[in-house]
Amino acid sequence: MITGELLGIEPLELKFPFELKKQISCSLQLSNKTDNYVAFKVKTTNPKKYCVRPNAGIVLPRSTCDIIVTMQAQKEAPPDMQCKDKFLLQSVKANDGVSAKDINAEMFSKEAGHVVEECKLRVLYVSPPQPPSPVLEGSEEGSPPWGSVSDNGNVNGTDLSTGTRAFVEHLEPQDKPLEAGALISKLTDERNNAIQQNNKLRRELELLRCQGNKNRSGASLMFVIIIGLLGILLGYLMKKT
Repeated sequence: MITGELLGIEPLELKFPFELKKQISCSLQLSNKTDNYVAFKVKTTNPKKYCVRPNAGIVLPRSTCDIIVTMQAQKEAPPDMQCKDKFLLQSVKANDGVSAKDINAEMFSKEAGHVVEECKLRVLYVSPPQPPSPVLEGSEEGSPPWGSVSDNGNVNGTDLSTGTRAFVEHLEPQDKPLEAGALISKLTDERNNAIQQNNKLRRELELLRCQGNKNRSGASLMFVIIIGLLGILLGYLMKKT
């Protein structure tokens, strides 16, 4: 950080992790160590290429202000990844109580007798951060046989396989009696259910048989009554003739 009479600026270089066809941003922090209101303004040699938010403003006494500089997406990389663009940050003491809307060009005019501090910032292109490569850690002496985890979350397959086998071998003698008992209990429940269903079917069959016998008895009695009535009718007709 460089500290002038008015504002401290950090960093002094705008470093962009350069990638083609992608907007890239970096930040600046302005620090006001004084008891005065300080107005600032940001200029660049290539205003169409960059967007600065805010590009002007007020830093209150004993406070800070963050500036975001965004580079528009580039279609091609510059030769040797060198950038000739530059930024200029101007700062000047302002009246107490002023706000960003009160800032004008005359405030930064040296001809008008204002003391204007200036700081030039250069632009650097740096390589974008690479994803971390997997780093497998060996198990330490005396540590339990679990899989070691690297910085990116990958699990060491060898340690995991060893730990799994040990864990299964440790549990198998205890799990087998539990599994056999559960199987026996399940088979017993199924047998009891089958017996209950069988008894239910038997009762229903007996009920159907009883209903069938009643129906047949009723039919026989009706047949006898009809034959009797026919006999009486036939006898009456014969007597009449």
